[in-house]
Amino acid sequence: MSLLMLNDIPSLRHAMQDARRQGKRIGLVPTMGNLHQGHLALVEAARARADVVIATIFVNPLQFGRNEDLDSYPRTLDEDRAALETAGCDLVFTPTSQMLYPNGLDDQTTIRVPHVSEGLCGARRPGHFEGVATIVAMLFNLVQPDIACFGEKDYQQLTVIRKMVADLHLPIEIIGVPTVRADDGLALSSRNGYLNASQRAEAPRLYQVLHEARVALEKGQLPDEVLRGALGQLAHGSLKPDYLELRRADDLGPVTETTRNAVLLGAVHLGSARLIDNLKVTLPL
Repeated sequence: MSLLMLNDIPSLRHAMQDARRQGKRIGLVPTMGNLHQGHLALVEAARARADVVIATIFVNPLQFGRNEDLDSYPRTLDEDRAALETAGCDLVFTPTSQMLYPNGLDDQTTIRVPHVSEGLCGARRPGHFEGVATIVAMLFNLVQPDIACFGEKDYQQLTVIRKMVADLHLPIEIIGVPTVRADDGLALSSRNGYLNASQRAEAPRLYQVLHEARVALEKGQLPDEVLRGALGQLAHGSLKPDYLELRRADDLGPVTETTRNAVLLGAVHLGSARLIDNLKVTLPL
């Protein structure tokens, strides 16, 4: 079956109702397009768990700040369509902003997910996770999937969505898909395209520093000392550290003496790009 492109809400609802009438399990992969292998891994994860896989492509203005890259964010619909068809996607929904936000952004009902959306990227990008939660909840309502797949690279986003689903009692299983990396360790991201050749060569240092910090933490070194040293390493060269923090893996709360499952999260600025990454850490007893 060829890939079905849908760009209006009635057609989407009709297709989803038809799939449910046939007893098919629906998997959703929300994206902003400009797809890379990380996105396609989400499609493959959904394909393994669902009968019908639908991807959405929408550059959501509600999650961009005033000085962020909404206008310059890459839009590559033709290439995305070909990649999704090859990956085994069944349907693609490509709404417009006017369709989803007919009354404008300032008059839009929004969803705030407390605590997990605060700090880290939430502190640097005010309103970002409110925009993420709102569009994801809207897509959940339109598609009504059984499962939805999100990348672990955007760990705070994944945690926000999991909490929203739990708090609102939504009957959707959230699948976190491991980060897909280039051979040198750099987490794949659409914003990697903003890097020039020298910046691209330096970008993997974020992952390298996180990896070394994880090794030190799992050997029992004190977190404060490890984080301080890691931040110092990040500050060399062209990387400009935004944050580097160790949090509880399940709810992004502060680690304590009893925490075992943690996550190390970092963000840096490199040229015009802001890169994020994370690694899970098992803290010793």
